[in-house]
Amino acid sequence: MAQRIVLNGTSYHGAGAITDIITEVKGRGFQKAFVCSDPDLIKFGVTAKVTDLLDAESIPYAVFSEIKPNPSIKNVQDGVEAFKASGADCIIAVGGGSAMDTAKAVGIIITNPEFADVRSLEGVAPTKNPCVPILAVPTTAGTAAEVTINYVITDEEKNRKMVCVDTHDIPIVAFVDPDMMATMPKGLTAATGMDALTHAIEGFTTKAAWTMTDMFHLKAIEIIAASLRGAVDNTPEGREGMALGQYIAGMGFSNVGLGIVHSMAHPLGAVYDTPHGVANAIILPTVMEYNAEATGDKYKYIAAAMGVEGTENMSVEEYRKAAVDAVKQLSQDVGIPADLKEIVKPEDVPFLAESAYADACRPGNPKDTSVEEITALYQSLL
Repeated sequence: MAQRIVLNGTSYHGAGAITDIITEVKGRGFQKAFVCSDPDLIKFGVTAKVTDLLDAESIPYAVFSEIKPNPSIKNVQDGVEAFKASGADCIIAVGGGSAMDTAKAVGIIITNPEFADVRSLEGVAPTKNPCVPILAVPTTAGTAAEVTINYVITDEEKNRKMVCVDTHDIPIVAFVDPDMMATMPKGLTAATGMDALTHAIEGFTTKAAWTMTDMFHLKAIEIIAASLRGAVDNTPEGREGMALGQYIAGMGFSNVGLGIVHSMAHPLGAVYDTPHGVANAIILPTVMEYNAEATGDKYKYIAAAMGVEGTENMSVEEYRKAAVDAVKQLSQDVGIPADLKEIVKPEDVPFLAESAYADACRPGNPKDTSVEEITALYQSLL
C-alpha cells in the first residue's frame, strides 16, 4: 500500500520569520487579509506584530477575534460571516490551535459552501476544493496546526469535540517564529509543549506509523525533551527548540494519526474546558503503560530520545518503564498535575469514556481498546 505525506508548500523557521509574511502576501498577489486571532493575543499586542507589518506595507486587512480557547461551532459560523463581509482573499491565522483550527474551518466552508453545516466536517469530509489560502503564524509550541491536515471544533450542544481531517485545509505557508512564542506564560508553555510530546509519541506508536514518520517523531521527541524545560524558563534556546520540535512532530502525526491519549483528552476539553495540552500530559504516561505490550521495541527508542542512557542494555520491561518514567519526570518538572482528581467528576466518567471511544483518534491506537478499558483508564487517574 502506498504511503501519503502531506506538508506545507512553504515554511519559514527561526527568529524574525514573520517578516516574510509580506514577501508571501505580495508574491502571491493577495489583495486583502482576514486576520484570525484570539482576544488575548490582540489584548497583549502579539497579533499587532503581524498587523504592524501589514500596516507598514499598506496591505489592507480585517481582524476576526471571536474565538474561544476550544473553538465552537458558533465561532466558526461567525467567522464565515465575517470573512464574507470582509472582502478578503486570504487568511492570516495568528495564534495557537484555536485560531488556526477556526481559520481552517472557515476557509473550508467558504470554498466548499455545501459544508456550511459545521458538523458535516467531522471525520474525513469529502470536500472538493482547497480552502481559502491560509498563512499560519503559531504563537504556541504545541499543536503544529500550521503543518497539519487536522482541526478540532467543539460541539457545545453535545459536549464533544469534533476531529476533522482534510488535506484541503493545510496552510499554504507557515511562519514558525520563536519570537512569537516568547510571551507565553510558563503554564501555557508547559501544556503546549507536552501536547507536542504527545503528538510525537502517539504518532511514533500509532498503527499507521512508518519509516518516514518514525524519523520525524523520534527527532521531535529528542528536541522536545531537550528544550521544554528551557522554554518554560523562557530561554532563547528552549523557545527555538520547541518551535522546531513541535513542527517536526506535526509533520509526522498529521499523516499517520494519533491514539487514545487524544481520544481521552478531547472530552475533557469539551466538558470541562480543560487545556488540551494539560489533559494530554496527565493522560500520556498512563496510556503509554497500557499500550506498551503493543509497541514492540519502540519504547527503547523513545527512552533514548528522552535522554535515558544505557537503553541498549535494558530488558524490554526496563526500557518500557524507562520511557514512561522519563515522560512522567518531564511532565513533573514543568509543573503538570499528576492526575485528573481536580478536573473530572466521577459521575461523568461513563460519558467521557463513550465520547473517547467514538473519537476519530481512537482507531489509530496501537492496542485495540473498548469503552470498558477506557473507563478503567479514566478511573485510574482519579
